[in-house]
Amino acid sequence: MRAVVQRAASGRVVVDGEVVAELDGPGLVVLVGVGLDDGPADAAQVARKVADLRVLRDDRSVLEAGAPVIVVSQFTLLADTRKGRRPSWSGAARGDVAEPLVAAVVDDLRARGLRVGTGVFGADMAVELVNDGPVTILLDTRSQP
Repeated sequence: MRAVVQRAASGRVVVDGEVVAELDGPGLVVLVGVGLDDGPADAAQVARKVADLRVLRDDRSVLEAGAPVIVVSQFTLLADTRKGRRPSWSGAARGDVAEPLVAAVVDDLRARGLRVGTGVFGADMAVELVNDGPVTILLDTRSQP
């Protein structure tokens, strides 16, 4: 599983002209891509890292600060660009596999007491954010302990 974690001064997700998620203050916007071999342990690892990473101002985590999080599914994070000019998506899990794992990340974060907004799985979304810092961190459960 791959996740791009961005510290945001503000952020929101818009679907069909409607705001479906919005940060009510500084927090994190997290884009999550699910791979073919990912499972519940990967979702738990991503959620733990997102909750505990000390990337907010004053060296605090969203858990410590009580800061909001937006989680957006993004299969394009699994793009394979090694050959040619057209990315391959063959490493991305199908929607019926990926959707429950992204939901598991969200559920885990909420179980920790965090306020979590989400995009709409499979929808054409406009993800808007002001990256604060900028701070952008790539998490990959295949390369981290």
